[in-house]
Amino acid sequence: MNISKEVKLVNTNRQAAIKESKMKITTPNLIRAAGLSAVVAGTIFSVIQPIHPPDVIASVTTSAFIIITSFKTVMCLFGIFGIAGLYARQVKETGWLGLAGYLLLTIFYAVQMCYAFAEPTLLPLLAPVAPTFVESVMGMASGAGGAMNLGAFAVIYNIIPLLYLLGLLMFGIAIFRARILSRWAAVLLAASGPLAGIMVALLPHQLERFAAVPMGIALIWLGFSLFFERQAPVSEPVLG
Repeated sequence: MNISKEVKLVNTNRQAAIKESKMKITTPNLIRAAGLSAVVAGTIFSVIQPIHPPDVIASVTTSAFIIITSFKTVMCLFGIFGIAGLYARQVKETGWLGLAGYLLLTIFYAVQMCYAFAEPTLLPLLAPVAPTFVESVMGMASGAGGAMNLGAFAVIYNIIPLLYLLGLLMFGIAIFRARILSRWAAVLLAASGPLAGIMVALLPHQLERFAAVPMGIALIWLGFSLFFERQAPVSEPVLG
């Protein structure tokens, strides 16, 4: 009986050690995948800005508008995963500032994804039957306004830039202080939020889209920094 119990105990310990080893091997791979996800999100964010159609009702039914706004939804999905990986890699080092920046950017991407999903799926269908609503939505995006009061839809949309600005500033500072990933990329990420606010205030709408490019470049930079970072090898557990 004692031998049988010892054999079962050894087998249980062996299985637990194997599971633990697999978890240690899998976690760095997930972190690296999140780095590539950040690269994809930053690339899409940077590329679509110069080619984005004008925010007018005539653009809604065009193929360019549907394709580009669909990419915005994809960008948000990759952005959520990428930001999570950046934070997970340095969760202890970034402290409360990193947590606050991570939460703000995650909420930004989640809310932005809802609006981005509605653009290619709902607006083209509503344009012929509810042109006033669609025109007001486009005016909300361009800052020109519209004839219809969109209520909470517009209020939440106007909160998104604040989440974006504060999230980038706090998360960038936290990454800079953590000293794990590229500090120059962290500086660019932190500065891209205030820089975007200045450019939006000074430039016309079509040119203000270029304010998003620095953030996209910073996200690409940090993603590569996370992907190519050398981590200490995980030691194999002694079995038996």
